Amino acid sequence: MTTPPRIALIHALKHSIAPIEAAFATAWPEARLMNLLDDSLSADLARDGALTDAMTARFLALGDYAVATGANAILFTCSAFGPSIEAVARAHAPMPVLKPNEAMIEQAVTMGKRIGLLSTFPPTLASMPPEFPDSVAVIPKLAEGALAALDRGDRVTHDRLIAEASRDLRDCDVIALAQFSIAATAPLVVEATGCPVVTTPDSAVDKLMKLLKAKL
Repeated sequence: MTTPPRIALIHALKHSIAPIEAAFATAWPEARLMNLLDDSLSADLARDGALTDAMTARFLALGDYAVATGANAILFTCSAFGPSIEAVARAHAPMPVLKPNEAMIEQAVTMGKRIGLLSTFPPTLASMPPEFPDSVAVIPKLAEGALAALDRGDRVTHDRLIAEASRDLRDCDVIALAQFSIAATAPLVVEATGCPVVTTPDSAVDKLMKLLKAKL
C-alpha cells in the first residue's frame, strides 16, 4: 500500500489552520498534514507595507524546513506573499509548492470575466490581483474591520461584515474569497449576493490531489 503524501501547510495567520484542515478532512482525509505557523509574518508585512528580501528569506527558511521533514508538497495559506512563495517554488522545483490562491484563480477565471475579490487583509488586495490573467477584470473589496473582529474572537461580527461588504460585488460573475480564514462565510456571501463563490481551501486541496496522485 502506498504511503499517503505528507503535505506541509505553512500559515501566517492562525485563523487559516482550521479551514484548510476541514477541506482536507472532507476531500482528502488520507493526506498526512503538518502545520507550520509564524503569525509574525502577517504583522510584519502590515507594518512594513511591502514584501522585503528579509521576508522572502524567512519564507525560504520555512520551505527548507518543510522539505527537511519529508514533505511531498507545500501549501502556503497566506494570500499576501505571492512573490516570496514563488521563490520557494523555484528553490524546490519540481515539488508542488502552491500559493494559496492559485488553484482558486484557475477555477474562477473559468466562471466569468468579472471577478469580485473579497478580503479582510488589505495587503492581499494589493498583491493578489496581478496574479489573475489580463483577460478578466478583478474588482477588489475589503471587508473593513472583519479581521480585527476575528482576532477578538468575535466570529459573528466577522461574518456579518464580510456578508455586508460582499453586496458591493453583486454585479460580478463570480466572487473569490481571497483568504482561507474567510472560506466558511461562502454560504453567507452567496445569500447576500446571489453570485457563485469560490474559496481557496477547496480549490487548493483539489489541485494538490490531482498533482500528487499524478506523481504516485
